[in-house]
Amino acid sequence: MTTIRSIVLIALCIIGVSACHKDEQEHEEAVKFVVTSPLRKDTAILREYVCQVHAIQHIEIRALERGYLEKILVDEGKVVKKGQLMFQILPTIYEADFQKAEAEAKAAEIEYQNTKALADKNIVSKNELAIVKAKYDRAKAERGLAQAHLNFTRITAPFTGIMDRLRVRVGSLLEEGEMLTSLSDNSQMWVYFNVPEAQYLNYRTHTPGDSTISVELKMANNEIFPHKGLMTTIEGDFNNETGNIAFRATFPNPKGLLRHGETGNIIMTEPVKNALLIPQKATFEVLEKKFVYVVDAKNIVRSREVKITAELPHVYAIEGVAEDEKVLIEGLRKVSENQKIKYTFLPPSKVLQTLELDAE
Repeated sequence: MTTIRSIVLIALCIIGVSACHKDEQEHEEAVKFVVTSPLRKDTAILREYVCQVHAIQHIEIRALERGYLEKILVDEGKVVKKGQLMFQILPTIYEADFQKAEAEAKAAEIEYQNTKALADKNIVSKNELAIVKAKYDRAKAERGLAQAHLNFTRITAPFTGIMDRLRVRVGSLLEEGEMLTSLSDNSQMWVYFNVPEAQYLNYRTHTPGDSTISVELKMANNEIFPHKGLMTTIEGDFNNETGNIAFRATFPNPKGLLRHGETGNIIMTEPVKNALLIPQKATFEVLEKKFVYVVDAKNIVRSREVKITAELPHVYAIEGVAEDEKVLIEGLRKVSENQKIKYTFLPPSKVLQTLELDAE
């Protein structure tokens, strides 16, 4: 009986030792971390800039004469053709002024013709003819001025565009210069955005002077506008207060989706030479600063602050870590400062491939 009991105790000890050994192996495997090194590579990054969308032509339609608004012949938000009559100001007074000026011009013309006939026969002097001619010229000028005032009562579209909301109603007494509406030519759109000085220099350094760069527009609903734009203009001066300079891109707008005054984000591709790339998941944040865990030659983990110079999908371009150093990429929450660890090293090219890095 004692022998059986001894055998049972020995068996339980063997099982216990095996279990403990298995737990130690599992614990050892559980604390094995994955590290990699930064990858140095030429790539391209996508930068976003807040932008404002403007129609290629956007003007205010104002009354050129004082008077009562007789007719409104267009509606808000509608397309107006070039030369189309938009507003009619009551023309009664201006018609009367024109008729008076025209009559005076005809009388002056008759007087001039008669005086000229007498001057040709040396009956009157050339000076008298010159005085009559000056009266005739003045009468013609006044007739032209009256005609212009009459024409100003008919307000037509200077170009084809979309009309904004009406600021007046029929019967309103208009003052000279009063705003009636605005008109936008949305066939093409000018999109303005501000670029910091450093990124402006990168753009100018890596872009030939005669080349054009295509950009994309992310609209307010986070969708990409279906047509690409061309970077066409850079302002002449930097804003000393912000350190930015304004760029302008031109977008076709064949379906009229974009309207004057919209906002969005310009997406511009910027080449980066010799960028040092690490996965975004290798970083952690403390008080709005980015850190990584660097593993030294003795397998000791030490945190280090890094500077993010560019952001790509799943990847950061950084400064602050050498190309041959090892960076922890998994298990960041399971380690502490100055902890000694065991790790598996993965080549950086393999790590970035798993992140589907789209770089050139």
